[in-house]
Amino acid sequence: MNGAHADPPASGLPGPKPPGENRPAGPERGEGWSRRRWLLLIALVFAAQLAVIFELGEKQFPPPRAVENVPHLTLADNSSELLALDDPTLFVLPHTNDFTSVVWLKTYTNRAPDFRWPEPPGELLSPAGENLGAVFARFMQTNVFAQFSSDFKPPAKLSEPVLPLPPMFADASTLQITGDLAQRKLLTPENLPSWPSSDAIAPSKVQVLADAAGAVVSAVLFPPENRDAVQSDPANRRALELARATRFAPSSGLTIGQLIFNWRTVPPTATNSPANP
Repeated sequence: MNGAHADPPASGLPGPKPPGENRPAGPERGEGWSRRRWLLLIALVFAAQLAVIFELGEKQFPPPRAVENVPHLTLADNSSELLALDDPTLFVLPHTNDFTSVVWLKTYTNRAPDFRWPEPPGELLSPAGENLGAVFARFMQTNVFAQFSSDFKPPAKLSEPVLPLPPMFADASTLQITGDLAQRKLLTPENLPSWPSSDAIAPSKVQVLADAAGAVVSAVLFPPENRDAVQSDPANRRALELARATRFAPSSGLTIGQLIFNWRTVPPTATNSPANP
């Protein structure tokens, strides 16, 4: 008989049950507690905690202790000196608490007296005119003060400085040497004549060239700078003659310069006598 195939049961007899049908109807093993058990456990724990709290809790509260040495917080108003330091205009503008405002903001009034004068006060206080200065006059008569001079410095001695004043007009004609030729000594004496004329004569300017021996080798007459100046031909010719005859000290080479003749004029002499009336 092959074990893989079992014969079917006979009719009327119960056959074998499948594996799982023989388990009891109770809860299966390994599935844990049910929700009912968990709720019951939570209720028991909550009831136990309430019982412990009521058992250990104090039924009467202790009286509060007195508070001592506790810092207090006070709000400062505008009168605080520390807050006034934050004002940028504290030392610039007048304030109600400074010493100047005490004087400026107060109006002083003269309180009327509590009594009335029987007559105007002007008549009571008016002094007698004849007694004014009498006390001072008696004091000055009985006190004599020593007189002294307040002049501590001697009188100043006035002196006039003596200034040498040059003559207004030259006494004689003069010669002036300019240029490099002024460095050489003049050997010819200056004998310049005076010219008779009613007007001033312009100076005669002569440019000369002197050699190493000191003799004048060239003499040229320059026209005057002022064209309106009065010129004298005899004076100019005399200037050329004197320039050519001038001698200077010897030197190492040629020297050029100018000879300026400043002529002195004298009043011309009268040539015709006035006619007799």
